[in-house]
Amino acid sequence: MPVSSDDGSLFGEGVPVDPSSTAGRSVSDGFGRDGHTETALGPDTNVAVAVDGLCKRFGDGPDSITAVDDVTFEIETGSIVGLLGPNGAGKTTLIKSILGMIVPDEGKVKLHGIDLFDRPREAYAHVDAMLEGARNDYWRLTVRENLRYFTTVSGVDPDSVSERHDRLLEKLGLTEKADVPVRELSRGMKQKVSLASVLAGGVSVVFLDEPTLGLDVESSRTLERELRRLAEEESLTVVLSSHDMDVVETVCDRVLIMSDGQIIADDTVEELLRRTGRHRLRVTSRDLTPAITATLDGRFDSLSVDPLGTGGRLEVTTDSDGVYDLLAHLEEHDIRIDRLQTIEPDLEDVFVDLTSSDGGSR
Repeated sequence: MPVSSDDGSLFGEGVPVDPSSTAGRSVSDGFGRDGHTETALGPDTNVAVAVDGLCKRFGDGPDSITAVDDVTFEIETGSIVGLLGPNGAGKTTLIKSILGMIVPDEGKVKLHGIDLFDRPREAYAHVDAMLEGARNDYWRLTVRENLRYFTTVSGVDPDSVSERHDRLLEKLGLTEKADVPVRELSRGMKQKVSLASVLAGGVSVVFLDEPTLGLDVESSRTLERELRRLAEEESLTVVLSSHDMDVVETVCDRVLIMSDGQIIADDTVEELLRRTGRHRLRVTSRDLTPAITATLDGRFDSLSVDPLGTGGRLEVTTDSDGVYDLLAHLEEHDIRIDRLQTIEPDLEDVFVDLTSSDGGSR
């Protein structure tokens, strides 16, 4: 999606979409894309995004930085894939390389089987994006005018998708603001408009960078439900980058985790949680004293202690051997356990485990 500046003019930071590549395309009045009369997506419509050996370096010589280091993956059509990584891991460079905003040094990218570098206009006809920190809408236009404008830019007659627009406005809580200039809206409302504009034209692949930023809990849940519906019912493919682990864990079919420019994990959320091999225990006891908890310091991956009116509560993160070590230590010191809780690891725990020793500036 083109990105607008403060004065409403375009500058070349958005996804390069060529309206002529999809001119004459018609879309059904519903929320789907079944009415399109366009050319075939390419030789492999089962794979929406294919990245092979992608590399991007900044600078020359010994001071050069490899932001993306030989990254390869495929994303199936109709799936929602989370892209995670600490700051500086290379996520933004990877996304911008796929979107053509940065020219990679090596590697190939295909969108629905269409080679991005050989046939960019044809490939980008199926893609839109919302990037964090970028102006994704024209603030002088109303909400509905933004949806119609960006639909037109993508090569679709906005009148043919008016029902889609109405549904987006309703689902994202924007109906009452449809005729209000975007500049008069709150930050959260502007974020919703950006999301609606990305989905307005009915593209088949969307990249969403921090899509829930500025949204309240209910709005985030609405977005999650709508993304799942679009993926399941209309084969929309979503690449979602976010620091909100709850959103990623809830909505994504699969997660890619980057660190130091490389993909270090690629699996479903369930498999990532299953393979962590770490346990978190919370022990509450009236016998826990500062002297006893001090003897545990340094013996576990993490240790936190909360003093209570009588005794205390400690929480440790450790492996299976550490669990036995903790219980044996408490028994040795005659600590009676009043309450023992096991806390299931979440995606954030897995993420920290995998990336805690990595970093950099990308």
